[in-house]
Amino acid sequence: MKRKLLDYSLITVSSFLLVIASTRRWIPYGLTETLGFVTGAACVYLVVRQDVWNFPVGIANNIFFLVLFGRARLFGDAGLQIVYVGLGLQGWYFWLYGGRNRSRLEITHVTARSAAILAATMVLASTALALVLWRVKGSVPVLDSVTTMLSLIAQYMLNKKYFENWHVWIAADLIYIYLYLVRGLQLTALLYFAFLLLCILGIRSWRQAANQQTKSQMLSANSL
Repeated sequence: MKRKLLDYSLITVSSFLLVIASTRRWIPYGLTETLGFVTGAACVYLVVRQDVWNFPVGIANNIFFLVLFGRARLFGDAGLQIVYVGLGLQGWYFWLYGGRNRSRLEITHVTARSAAILAATMVLASTALALVLWRVKGSVPVLDSVTTMLSLIAQYMLNKKYFENWHVWIAADLIYIYLYLVRGLQLTALLYFAFLLLCILGIRSWRQAANQQTKSQMLSANSL
């Protein structure tokens, strides 16, 4: 508990200092991008800790990024933020009441059938979205559409607490880092590099939690 409070305090103080630095122009990044950075980093950290507060923080992050990406003409990513708000509300509910008898949701693994459906959806939807973005003259429509669909699928998997959501996020983050560097959004590219590192931490943390869940379930079964 003490470690958790210390971590949350450090995140709050660091975020406040970054916002002040942005408003005073001590750093070369606008307030919107800075707010997107701090809420995004906090959101992913909370996901790693399986803290349900990742969802309201993530919704705030979506609003900041909607404005930021719209200005950068990344229309796919901008529209994605609107969808994220809805998915965030869904995930918030699932994590609290999506388990057995409306209990908290536990970590599970995606089935082969679900994985195949998600993969097919990824290919078809990203192709269709790339054509739309090309017609509206969005920048880098192919990469924009691929990252958009990868992110939607990863968020859906996160809402269901599928362990494999981390692998999909890693694939998306690697492309995002390149994409934002190309568009001159260096701070956002740095944020996605931090996301990448947090995804690796998330794999480790969720694997330990899943193993603990299995042990607890086996003890409960043996006690009956």
